[in-house]
Amino acid sequence: MSSTTVDSSALTDSPVLTDITDGIARIRLNRPHARNAVNLELCHALRRSFEELDADPNVRVVLLSAEGNAFCAGADLKERVDKDEHWVRQRRLASFAAYEAIERCRKPVVASTHGAVVGSGGEIAMACDFIIAARDTTFRFPEPHWGTVGATQRLQRVIGKRRAKELLFTNRLLGAEEAYALGLVTRLVEPGELSAVTAEVGRSIAGAPALAIELTKQAIDLGEETDLDRGIRIEMAAIERCLADGGWRDGVDRFNTSHSAHEGEQP
Repeated sequence: MSSTTVDSSALTDSPVLTDITDGIARIRLNRPHARNAVNLELCHALRRSFEELDADPNVRVVLLSAEGNAFCAGADLKERVDKDEHWVRQRRLASFAAYEAIERCRKPVVASTHGAVVGSGGEIAMACDFIIAARDTTFRFPEPHWGTVGATQRLQRVIGKRRAKELLFTNRLLGAEEAYALGLVTRLVEPGELSAVTAEVGRSIAGAPALAIELTKQAIDLGEETDLDRGIRIEMAAIERCLADGGWRDGVDRFNTSHSAHEGEQP
């Protein structure tokens, strides 16, 4: 795989920074002065970045992280001062569009979280395929306590309806260990290891056949929406695409080469 680097952020004060190296795209939320609180500009930038990466044939995986001491402190309520209901409605639609762009990306998207993950920050992380969290990560979903509604759909799909209700109703802090136990987080690491572990995960995914990874993601996501019988049909259709592509032969060759090498090792 060739090594290329692209920086789509000409200015360091851009709310979203993007670079691509060896098929691994790294997106960083870049409002550390506001603890990466989500404003309208960040929503538009996040959506645009993911749409561009989704269309880029050189991108194999996307790693989403954040600058500063917090992943995301939620919605930036300061920008709503003196705004009317129409503006707030449009702002919320912009955030939904950003989350959807993350979720619909055909490439695997891995969130790498640290510090506070609040409200909209949780939506961004949950829109990714899975979350690697530093042990100092905390989650909170305070939308009802801010007089609004949010996180009612993704959260319940990740941790279940009753647990989602409890977190939204109470606004209590959820530590990384409990988030892992609930399935919100798939892997916990020490804060100092977060970057290295996430990079290794990115390399592992990028090293796999791109079509097989894309179809695996698609089959899981579509299969979740139906019963097992239809899910098997979805998987079979994905298998047929892999067979038609012919790349599966390379996978067989790699397996046989690796298997032969291991057989030659002495215990």
